[in-house]
Amino acid sequence: MTGTGSGIGPGAESGTSVGGGDATAAVIVIGAGPVGQTAALLLARWGLPVLVLDRSPARAATGSRSICQQRDVLDIWSAVGAGRIAEEGLAWTTARTYYRDRELFSWTFGGQGPLPPCVNISQSRTERILDDAIAAQPLIEVRWDHEVTGLTQDAEGVTVRCGERVLRAPYVLACAGAKAQPVRRALGVTFDGETFDDQFLICDIRADLPGWEHERRFYFDPEWNPGRQVLIHPCPGSTFRIDWQVPPDYTPTEADISRKIRQIIGERDYDLLWRTTYRFHSRIASRMRAGRVLLAGDCAHLVAPFGARGLNSGVPDAENAAWKLAFVAHGWSPEELLETYHIERHAAALENLEVTGATMRFLAPRTEGERARRRAALESGVPEEIDSGRFAEPYWYVDSPLTTPDPRRPFGGRPPKGASPAPAPGVVLPDVPLPGGGRLREFCRAGILVLLGDMCDSRLFAQVLGKVTTAPLAVREFAALDRSGDLAETLGVERGEVWIVRPDAHVAAILSQAKPERVGAAVSRVLRLAKDGV
Repeated sequence: MTGTGSGIGPGAESGTSVGGGDATAAVIVIGAGPVGQTAALLLARWGLPVLVLDRSPARAATGSRSICQQRDVLDIWSAVGAGRIAEEGLAWTTARTYYRDRELFSWTFGGQGPLPPCVNISQSRTERILDDAIAAQPLIEVRWDHEVTGLTQDAEGVTVRCGERVLRAPYVLACAGAKAQPVRRALGVTFDGETFDDQFLICDIRADLPGWEHERRFYFDPEWNPGRQVLIHPCPGSTFRIDWQVPPDYTPTEADISRKIRQIIGERDYDLLWRTTYRFHSRIASRMRAGRVLLAGDCAHLVAPFGARGLNSGVPDAENAAWKLAFVAHGWSPEELLETYHIERHAAALENLEVTGATMRFLAPRTEGERARRRAALESGVPEEIDSGRFAEPYWYVDSPLTTPDPRRPFGGRPPKGASPAPAPGVVLPDVPLPGGGRLREFCRAGILVLLGDMCDSRLFAQVLGKVTTAPLAVREFAALDRSGDLAETLGVERGEVWIVRPDAHVAAILSQAKPERVGAAVSRVLRLAKDGV
């Protein structure tokens, strides 16, 4: 590393005590759900004391809720000491799609890597694992029964009121969920969008269903739910999550729920573990940054769950926010870096709204034209025309002000369903196993990572970059990570190339035959020390 920390930033002296000591909170995180938990762990990993506030009196450990966790989110959780989520989750392999009583098609995840493409695990279990990681982190304090009733900010920090209690910190990260209207209102942030009429009934059951343990099943218009959909996901411990699309006026009864479950599993024994009903929303905050306050997760955007783009976009929100708050608080970047959080993650939220909006128009058509197109697609059985949800994927920051474009590696747009874009500036660095053990991405989250191809002098680059920034920065050679050359070949690294990787594992620049000064300019761009192209 070429740099070290420099304190917790301006305004820290007015912070709130953390852990009962004299330390002060650099950031108050509002909300102790998975997004807030992840944010707190990431901020503490950067050496920042964090205070987490939640309005609930205690953790509610029930219900599957958000169950499907994507590989890149598992990678983030592994980096903060919550690798058990990937280990305990059920890695399903096959997705089957049915129309009435006929199977239309199936697909399996491609691109197997060091981590599974996704795992299913209940949100309540995910939260408990994250709680264990938080308990082992002395820089984090969690306070339950703290509902935020007021929020104001000035040039030095943010004042947070919880009834009669007044707390203060230089920055706030709001992860307070969909019902965070008081927080958004205090910031002057709108939350425009729509709510879909149909409800969804969700049940968690425990049952023995041979052959279903590693399959996700999606039914369009089955005879036992005519005109609507049913989705079945396997979960650990012989449990299954079933989602029924039901009419707007549906009221669940024990008898009807039992009947619905029996229509799927027959006369097998089962235990009903949890049930709920809810409506889907499609909404986005007008701003994801308001001064010293950043909004993340459901507090900033709501999408339909088909494609698992809720929590799988909220956790990347947390990571994007955390490294930028840390770099500003430590004095490694100007406060202008925080505005790129809004630029990047608002664009990601809009992408998710576009994708999930198209899915909901297919699942719940509102016009005769949409219904006719849906019927024709299902009758034809052509997979490309049937939308049951495009699975979550990392957003690509190709248009970010932090990214240095490379005309040799143009971004080809949204990749085909199930595929990953080729490595390019703005795209998340592919995760590959290394010959000596471990994964490439494990080198990515300690600061700026500069990867050198053949013919590059690592000592010279480190010397020049040490004059550019005091932020944590590592210079490594591809050949040192894998002397066989397979890593460079897998990534398509050309002779003399330099790859610059951000603290959130996204590639910021790929420079051909780059001199150290040009690499320094690209690093400065990532840190917002320079705004112009490289």
